[in-house]
Formats: sequence, C-alpha cells, structure tokens
Amino acid sequence: MSETRSAPLYCPYCGEEDLRPSEAGHGAWECHACARVFTVKFTGLLTRAVTR
Repeated sequence: MSETRSAPLYCPYCGEEDLRPSEAGHGAWECHACARVFTVKFTGLLTRAVTR
C-alpha cells in the first residue's frame, strides 16, 4: 500500500469497520461483516469549485 493513500475506514455497503485488504486486485478490500469485496478509486478533481 502506498504511504500517501489511506485505507477506507468503513464498508460503503453496510458501514462496518471490519475491513481487510483483498487478494482480488490492487485497491480491493474485503468486508468481513457483509462478505463483500469492493475497490475505492480516486477519479480526479472537478475543474471548478462546487457552489452551494
């Protein structure tokens, strides 16, 4: 794992924190609470700021 990237803190599906790196591929994480494997990918930044 790169030192500039942080690990996900919770599962995006069930919200549990029991996550472990997966052998399914680069950036894949296993949630042992709901038995899902997911990846987190940074796509990029917006070209302009979002105003609310």
